[in-house]
Amino acid sequence: MFNETLINELQTKGMRLVDPSVGHESRRGGAGPTDHKAVTIGDMTVMIPVHTAPAFDSPYVVEAPDADGTALIRRAGQEVARVSFPSKPKFSDLTTADGVPFSKIAVLHGRDVLATTVLQTCIRYQSRTKTCQFCAIGQSLAAGRTVAHKTPTQLAEVAKAAVELDGVKHMVMTTGTPKGPDRGAAVLAESAAAIKAAVDLPIQAQCEPPEDDIWLQRMKGAGVDSLGMHLEVVSDEVRQRIMPGKAQVSVEKYFASFRAAVPIFGPGQVSTYILAGLGDSVAQILDMSQRLVDIGVYPFVVPFVPVSGTPLESHPSPSSDFMNAILEPLSGMIIKAGLAATKAKAGCAKCGACSALSTYEKFRIKEFAA
Repeated sequence: MFNETLINELQTKGMRLVDPSVGHESRRGGAGPTDHKAVTIGDMTVMIPVHTAPAFDSPYVVEAPDADGTALIRRAGQEVARVSFPSKPKFSDLTTADGVPFSKIAVLHGRDVLATTVLQTCIRYQSRTKTCQFCAIGQSLAAGRTVAHKTPTQLAEVAKAAVELDGVKHMVMTTGTPKGPDRGAAVLAESAAAIKAAVDLPIQAQCEPPEDDIWLQRMKGAGVDSLGMHLEVVSDEVRQRIMPGKAQVSVEKYFASFRAAVPIFGPGQVSTYILAGLGDSVAQILDMSQRLVDIGVYPFVVPFVPVSGTPLESHPSPSSDFMNAILEPLSGMIIKAGLAATKAKAGCAKCGACSALSTYEKFRIKEFAA
C-alpha cells in the first residue's frame, strides 16, 4: 500500500493500539489535533486518531513494538506497514521560571514541530449559540492540562528549550479568539516577538482575519513567518450550521485578508485549514481550493475527526474515498501553482501531519518530473 493511501486510510479510520503506552502520550481534548497519536510511517510523521469513535472500530491494529521500537500495523491479520512512535520530548519535563510545567505551555506535534494555543479561551466557545460545533478548546483547560494564557516569557522559555533539547524546527501558535477587532493578532505578535528574541525559530501564527489589515504587517514585523487564517468549511449553509459564530466573519472578509496577507508573507506562506467531511461536497472544496491557490494561499485540507465531548462527537469521519477524491486533484493543483508544502517556512502545511496532502504532493512532483 502506497504511503499516501495508507496515511489517508489511517486518518479517516483511525487505529487501535495493542499497547496504548507506546511513544509519548497521545493528546486528548483541547485545540486540534486532539484524540490523536503521532506515528512515523517511512519518512513521514503523521497524527492518527486513537481516542475517537471511528478509531475504536478501526480495521487497523497496531501491535506492541518489537525490541527495535518499531511495530506492525495489520488489517484483517495481514501486515500493511511497519511504524515507529516519536519519543517523549525532553523539554516537557522542565518547568518555567514562574513554576508552570513546560507541558502546559506547548506540546510536540509530529516529530519536530512545537505547538501552542496562546489563549485557551474563545468568545465563540463560551456561547452555545455561537460555538464551533467541532471545537474542544476548553477541554484541556478544564482538565488542568494547560493554562488559559501563555505569557510571552513562558513561550520563549519553552521554545528555546525545545530547539536546544529536541531539535524542534518550527512552531505553530494558534489562539482562541478574544474580544476586540484584532481577533487575536495582538497577542500573537507579542508572543512571536518574545520567542524570536530568545531563539531563531520559524513561526506560524493562526487567527481569524483581523478587522484592520495593519495587524498583518504587525505580526510579520514581530517575527511571524507564516500566517494561517482558517475557513474550516467553505459553503455558506455548512458555515452557518457548524460554526454560527465564526460564520459572522464572511468568506469575502477572509479573501480580502488573504489578498492583503500574501504580499506581506509571500505566496504559500499564507494558508487556510479546511475540514473535509462536515457537509461540503468534493466539488465545493476543490472550487474553493482553486480560488485560494490562484491568489497564493495554501489550502490545507484535512479529514474531519470527531472529538469526544463536542456536539459533533458522533458525526462520522469522511471516507478514505471521499478524501482521495479531494487530495489527488488538489495536490496537482498546488504543485502547478508552485505552492508545495515543502516551501512553507513554518506551520501546518510544512508539518503536514494532520493530512495525507503533502504525501500526495510528493507523488505528484515525481509524476510531473517524469
